[in-house]
Amino acid sequence: MSRRDQIKLSEAELGELLAEERIAVVSSLGPRGWPHSMPLWFVPRDGVIWIWTYAKSQKVRNLERDPRATVLVEAGRSYEELRGAMIESEAVVHRDFETVLGFAEELTVRYAEGISAVEGDAKAALEAQAPKRVAISFPALRTATWDHRKLGGTY
Repeated sequence: MSRRDQIKLSEAELGELLAEERIAVVSSLGPRGWPHSMPLWFVPRDGVIWIWTYAKSQKVRNLERDPRATVLVEAGRSYEELRGAMIESEAVVHRDFETVLGFAEELTVRYAEGISAVEGDAKAALEAQAPKRVAISFPALRTATWDHRKLGGTY
């Protein structure tokens, strides 16, 4: 067994990582061909990372021109603790109001402390934002994962 195989995350471990972590770094290809990397809040939906952002943002323009993206979710403060996933994807930009609003509510529930639904003024605020926003999903074409904790301190 190779060292790479030793540190791979299982599907369950990948699910746990995506449930626990709060920032995904999304890299798209900018207009000059350079990587454009941005940290974003995300929600894993059936193992697929979803984000939302302004429809006119650079990352959306990049993904409209070329849907290839790499998404990085990582954790750990030292080499021995490093774990993460790098997901190569062809991004799907979702523009319809109901999809964008439904995702915005899911994102809000995930990141706001102690709420299980979005109601009242908060829901109205999301409804006002949704026409200016898009939701983007990143279905995995290729995934690389690692968990250095599995090495037990030996390298």
